[in-house]
Amino acid sequence: MFISVAVLSYAIAAVAFALLSLLLLTKWRGRLHWLSMTAACLLTAVWAASLASHAYLEIPLSVLAHTLEFARSAAWVIFLLILLDPPQEIRLSALANAKPHVLVICGFLILQLFATLLRELALPDFLKTILNLLGETNGRVVMSVIGMLLVEQFFRNTSEKGRWGIKFACLGIGGLFVYDFYLYSDAMLFRKVNVEIWAARGIVDAITVPLLAISIARNPKWSQGILVSRRILFHSATLLGAAFYLLAMAAAGYYLRYFGGNWGFVMQVAFLFGAVVLLVVLIFSGSVRSWLKVFISKHFYNYNYDYREEWIRFTRTLAMPGPDLGERAIRALAELVESPAAALFVVRESSFCEASSQWNMQLNDSAEPMTSGFCRLLEEKQWVIDLSDVDFGSETYEAVIIPTWLTAYDKAWLVLPLILHGKLFGFVVLAKARSALKLNWEILDLLKIAGSQAASYLAQQDSANALMVARQFESFNRMSTFMVHDLKNLVAQLSLLLSNAEKHKNNPEFQQDMLDTIEHSVQKMKVLLQKLSRGASTEERSGIFLDQLLAQVVESKAPYTPKPVLEILEKNLCIKADWGRLERVIGHIVQNAIEATAKDGEVRVILRQDANNAIVEIRDTGVGMTEEFIQEKLFSPFVSTKLAGMGIGVFETKEYVQELGGTLEVSSQPSKGSTFKLVLSLFEPEQKAA
Repeated sequence: MFISVAVLSYAIAAVAFALLSLLLLTKWRGRLHWLSMTAACLLTAVWAASLASHAYLEIPLSVLAHTLEFARSAAWVIFLLILLDPPQEIRLSALANAKPHVLVICGFLILQLFATLLRELALPDFLKTILNLLGETNGRVVMSVIGMLLVEQFFRNTSEKGRWGIKFACLGIGGLFVYDFYLYSDAMLFRKVNVEIWAARGIVDAITVPLLAISIARNPKWSQGILVSRRILFHSATLLGAAFYLLAMAAAGYYLRYFGGNWGFVMQVAFLFGAVVLLVVLIFSGSVRSWLKVFISKHFYNYNYDYREEWIRFTRTLAMPGPDLGERAIRALAELVESPAAALFVVRESSFCEASSQWNMQLNDSAEPMTSGFCRLLEEKQWVIDLSDVDFGSETYEAVIIPTWLTAYDKAWLVLPLILHGKLFGFVVLAKARSALKLNWEILDLLKIAGSQAASYLAQQDSANALMVARQFESFNRMSTFMVHDLKNLVAQLSLLLSNAEKHKNNPEFQQDMLDTIEHSVQKMKVLLQKLSRGASTEERSGIFLDQLLAQVVESKAPYTPKPVLEILEKNLCIKADWGRLERVIGHIVQNAIEATAKDGEVRVILRQDANNAIVEIRDTGVGMTEEFIQEKLFSPFVSTKLAGMGIGVFETKEYVQELGGTLEVSSQPSKGSTFKLVLSLFEPEQKAA
């Protein structure tokens, strides 16, 4: 029964692929991939017919049948290789320019062909063993894996739009190799071919024919370029190289043991240990890794870099948190060309390019003036200077005068200018690469654009540092301005005493007021000195009874004319604030009201309650202000209507009231006076709550 099933199965496959071959011949386009696909279909049809005849005659598979099976699988592999990487010319000499993966697959096909053809010859046992491994089950499993990988690569590297035309072909060809893999994997496991699986193989292959026909009808542009991740290829090459190395060392160790006599085992152990140590050293060697990356980029890819991965790594390195941005920037630039060391020079205010950051390079005492020909060349030409060319007398840099300190450093290789907005921000000196690297337009362009990116990050950091310093100075200047304003008020009080001293010096009451005023001024000056010594205000808020604070403010302004009047409508109103600062800011408002009011006028300080707020009003009958002045200038610092005024008092008062969660309201009319209204939230002190 299985024989009749196998005959029918492979006969159907032969007819199906024969018809598909005729379809391909009618759609001939004169292109290489059409020719290769037609050849693959014809070989598949002949192979299926051969197996059908063997099954019908009930004879074992001959060398011809095995050869046709190899030819059928090899034809589909070659078709996929042509789709992935179409050759420029159809010659044997074209193999010299083929990519390594193509050469490896072609080499495997040749070995398997020889193994298939020579399997019936009388050969030594060890050679027969090798041929059987290549030509029988193991070789066919490897062939199936190669086919599946090529199908996957072809589909993955086709654009979304192009997949519409090739998806059914990928399913069909992939189905051929997947079933072969299933058949021969089962044979490897049980050490014999399953007759049922083998008999169904023809039907399975025939089912793939309609899928191939659909893609042929859609007539896709099947030529695509192979694309393998550089990282995967690098690790795969490393793993494959290590495997071959260990196999070779194991064979050498076996040879030493076999011919070493009594010392054979000792020599084998010592040799294998040394070989493993050497392998570890090579794997972790920066030079070897660099050489392998360059080799892969040169022979497997059209471009030297995987720009997506390089740019992600470069940007991620620059964006890492930490203070050492300069070192991270030059390290990221150096890794682009496998350089083990670098130094960063940045333009300073001294008009010199000075060493800013270093990585495995010591150029601390080096600097280059911006007026030198070297720096002018970097800024005007924006060249990446190859110091090895200069050393060899190349005419490319004939006008370049290399600085003495740079020529004295024998490991220096490249000088990369960092250009920002068309100006030279600095430059980077890179040490010689770990492996030989030939500079071309791609590497130079990548270094230039990466240098500009690094320059923008470094400039942003410099700007942030400068802004931080400016804010520190601004904070200090702001504090100093407030203190100068306080000193001005103290000077005004002492000046008033001096002006009245000659007239009232014999008046005991005036003498007492003078002593009280001087003591108050001294205490104020001590507080100011403490703030200056600390560098900032250390405010401590606590419960304050406003009637007591306002009484002290009004008392301190008693020597002035007109003398302010305090009106307490509600006692024991408590708020949470710093006594000294609140006294100062309210005192500013009272002082301004006194100075804006004529001697026969009135200044009144009123304390009252409105719901959960304490209201402090300072009213005067002075010159008043326009609405325009209140809206645009009153609360602006350094704007004042007084000749000796600084414009700080009202600004500080509003800021502090807002810090306390309150508001400052102002109403005024020219020639009629002004009213400043402070609205402060009430606070219930602990002693009162108890």
